[in-house]
Amino acid sequence: MTPLGLLLKKDRLNERLAALAAPTHDLPPQDVSEKKFSGRCRLYIGNLTNDVTEEEMQQLFSPYGETSELFVNKEKNFAFIRMDYRASAEKAKRELDGSLRKGRPLKVRFAPHSAAVKVKNLTQWVTNELLERAFSVFGEIERAVIIVDERGKSQGEGIIEFARRPGAQMALRRCNEGCFFLTASLRPVVVEPFEQMDDVDGYAEKNLPKKNPDYYKAREHGPRFAVPGSFEHEYGSRWKQLYDLFKQKEEALGREMKMEEEKLEAQMEYARYEHETEILREQLRQRELDRERQKREWEMKERQAEEQRLADEERMRRSQEEMSLRMHHQEEELRRRQQENTLFMQVNDSGAHF
Repeated sequence: MTPLGLLLKKDRLNERLAALAAPTHDLPPQDVSEKKFSGRCRLYIGNLTNDVTEEEMQQLFSPYGETSELFVNKEKNFAFIRMDYRASAEKAKRELDGSLRKGRPLKVRFAPHSAAVKVKNLTQWVTNELLERAFSVFGEIERAVIIVDERGKSQGEGIIEFARRPGAQMALRRCNEGCFFLTASLRPVVVEPFEQMDDVDGYAEKNLPKKNPDYYKAREHGPRFAVPGSFEHEYGSRWKQLYDLFKQKEEALGREMKMEEEKLEAQMEYARYEHETEILREQLRQRELDRERQKREWEMKERQAEEQRLADEERMRRSQEEMSLRMHHQEEELRRRQQENTLFMQVNDSGAHF
């Protein structure tokens, strides 16, 4: 994928993550209905001949249900096929495994899920629903389940089966490169490829290489208890002691790991408290700065208002003084004219008498 394509894909992932950032209280129940053509329905067919064809495989498995994604490797004599449902795959496996085809017994097994991952370091508050919701940002999910003990208590691990391999690969890469949290806890999830173990068929007698000389040597003696004090008892006891030593070291390592986890948890909570306290301090400091800024602005506005008031008063005073001065001049002019009129009248009156 080009750098531009990776960038766009990363942006889409960030958008999906942003949509999940809200609190995850009371998530709706998980849809547990079986999905058609899931990875749990994929079968491996081995011990084929090199003349096998896709049409033949299709005809062989079609009586058991719908089929999809048939792949045949003639050079290595094996094939993969995906059935519609798990029950169809189980029935096909049960009836076709060991059946003869051109003189060869077919080996039909459930294929390992190619898009499954194991998620570790989960807290007790992570459920099937939250696990599916969180990892759905990487791709479509067929199944997400938390591993629990016989009492239903979470073991801190889960299995996620993606519909396609790119989803699993992206989850592995992003979670290993960064710290992906599912809850408020700062314990990042640890994502690993899921190595599925076959605990259904096991290892049958027919699968043993009986032509190997070691087979006959190992099977010379059957099941038995060692006689105390015998050679067998001595070395059998040594093996048991070695296993006990391993168990003791494993338990001691488990206890040490538990103590380190509790210590880290305590440090994390203290650091979180300090971090939140520092945030509050910073918020308080910002409020103080805002208060000082607002105070300065208020004082400046008050000072400007006072200056404006004084300027208005000064302008009013000058205006009143100018008005008084004009009125005084007008009164003086009026008085002067009255005096002139009086003198004029007196002069006219004197002339009339002569």
